This record gives sequence, C-alpha cells and structure tokens, in this order.
Amino acid sequence: MKRLILAAALASLAGTAAHAQEIVRGGAPTSPIASVVTVPAGYDTIYVSGMTPPPLDPKGDPALPATFGDTKTQTMGVLTRIQEALKSQGATMGDVVMMRVLLVGDPAKGGKMDFMGMMEAYKTFFGTAEQPNKPSRITSQITSLVQPGMLVEIEVQAARKPK
Repeated sequence: MKRLILAAALASLAGTAAHAQEIVRGGAPTSPIASVVTVPAGYDTIYVSGMTPPPLDPKGDPALPATFGDTKTQTMGVLTRIQEALKSQGATMGDVVMMRVLLVGDPAKGGKMDFMGMMEAYKTFFGTAEQPNKPSRITSQITSLVQPGMLVEIEVQAARKPK
C-alpha cells in the first residue's frame, strides 16, 4: 500500500512539473524570428486560419492594391485581425509559436514581394519591449490571393497554458 501511495505521489509531482514548463524559443537574439520553438505537453493549441487584409475603402475596387493598401498597410491590417481572433480565445500575440506569411508580388515593386514592408509591420507586433516573443515563421511569395488587390495572407498557431 505504501508503494502505491508513493507511486501516486510521484506521478502527481511529475504532472505538476510538466505543467510548470514554459515554451522555449531558440535562435539568434538579433533575429526577428525564432528558429525553433518547443511547446511542452499540456498547453492549449489555437489555430488561426489564414487572414487577409480588410479593405481601406469598402467601396473600392478589390482588384486594385490601393483598395487594401501597400504590403506594410495590409500586414498591419492582417496582424490586427489575428490579434483580435487570438483575443477572442483568451490569447495574445505573445502566444504565437508558428506563422506562415504569404506575399503576392507587388506591382509597384516590379512583381517582387515587399518583404521589407511586411517586416516593418511585423516588428510592431513581435520582438518588442512590450511583447518580446517571436514565432517560428515561413514567408513565401505566391502568385495571387482571393481578391486581386490583396498582397498578404497570414496564418498562425498559438499555444498557451490551459486556464
């Protein structure tokens, strides 16, 4: 009986230790992204579908990038929408562990993706003094999105301690 009680106590402590672990983000401190993120067992996972930018002018022509703005403006809009989606689930941008960024080539940049414009907006949400966490990330150029004037779509996965 003593062995059974001891085993139960040890199992309880092991479970507590697993929940006490934190998410670990690795990589160069100067990098804007984490090269690796480890989420311990017991965390809740939140999947946010790909978000596209809101129009700056709801009456504008969706075929024109001006309706949605440049890449930086669109990225700000998309990340704000993601922030709102996470908030609806009790999470924050600091809980984001993985991000996939899809950029359409900007006609104003000769059809090349505006990586720097995306990064300017990204850096206002991640790796700041207020929110130092950075996700792992992939950024790819694609040929088009749902509306011709859209240049940005982003999806994320977040992880947080259960409530």
